[in-house]
Amino acid sequence: MPLTPAQEKLVNHLFSFVTEHLTGPKPAVFTLYGDAGTGKSVVLAHLFNQIQTATRTQPTSPLAGTTNYFLVNHPEILKVYREIAGHQSHLFKKDFQRPTSLINQLAQGKTTADVLVIDEAHLLLSQADHYNNFYGENQLTALLQSAKVVVVVFDETQVLRMKSYWTERRLEALVAPFPHQAYRLTHQFRMRASDDLVAWINAFTHQDLRPLPSSGGPEYDLRVFDDAEEMRRAIVARNQEVGLSRIVSTSGYPSTLDGGKHDIVEGRFRLPWDQYNYTQTPWAEIPQTINEVGSIYTCQGFDLNYVGIILGPPIGLSADGQLQVFLDRYTDVEAFKKRPDLTDPQQVRHVKQRLILNSINVLMKRGVRGLYIFAHDPQLRAYLRQRHA
Repeated sequence: MPLTPAQEKLVNHLFSFVTEHLTGPKPAVFTLYGDAGTGKSVVLAHLFNQIQTATRTQPTSPLAGTTNYFLVNHPEILKVYREIAGHQSHLFKKDFQRPTSLINQLAQGKTTADVLVIDEAHLLLSQADHYNNFYGENQLTALLQSAKVVVVVFDETQVLRMKSYWTERRLEALVAPFPHQAYRLTHQFRMRASDDLVAWINAFTHQDLRPLPSSGGPEYDLRVFDDAEEMRRAIVARNQEVGLSRIVSTSGYPSTLDGGKHDIVEGRFRLPWDQYNYTQTPWAEIPQTINEVGSIYTCQGFDLNYVGIILGPPIGLSADGQLQVFLDRYTDVEAFKKRPDLTDPQQVRHVKQRLILNSINVLMKRGVRGLYIFAHDPQLRAYLRQRHA
């Protein structure tokens, strides 16, 4: 994807930051902040391409002979990057790694790391996770012990699990001892939606319920459905027309973590959750997944043409008409695993609510051309329909 002039300027600035800090006494950190769809990954991909081009084709570059990695803690996004690498002579598939895998390789002396570019840094583990073979306290801290320069993209509104609990304040405190810079991206590149609709989504995912705009804009199809099955049929039609259109849902339905196949049922609507994807093709690009319901674990970071979102049982209206999060209805048990550094019950409750709202933010911003909405809660469904004239 070509860069805008502003993005190109940013990539050049990042490249200069990398080369200037390669020989510093401490690792240097550049943080790129930005909401979903603001082009963070595009900037990172172009930066890493430039870094590896210099490393492997320019003998006089400060980067010549360095060992650099692009990290992402999301297996579906990793597949995309490795597929891209297969078509570039100066990018190798092994350049793209999961953080835990690289941390363990570094600890065993199997490799070194000069420059690390980290996509979706808000998914880095911020506590030990033995299930993922990470026994340290914080993945970013572990990586800073080995690298000379680290470039990360970060969005606290895309934090989805307790074990990856981050805030901007926590990140800033961690990088404060090191030479560091930051930049914030604000322009929405993914969604062709109006600013009014983007503002509505941002407000909604902060429990600020406003009247839904009557339109998503001249290039964006915004619809609210009374019937989830009607929404599914509309998404199937869009998928037949332009491809990459899928149904997604928040948690609140039977879980998939027990290895079984569970259906989401809403009236006439019945489809199974997304199944574990053992292929090298991202979930949304597999034709058969039009007959599955995507989750945050298969859709985060991806562009869909049209997305139909089911707002599940944890999201509804209170008696006084306020948007409410029902924690007891959330079925993603992995998301809420306890942390030893979060003990205040009020704070824990706030963080859990934030994780649920973040999941809605991630899912609502998947669609380039359109957003279709169905709410499980009858009162919320009626509110959205009445105010979307």
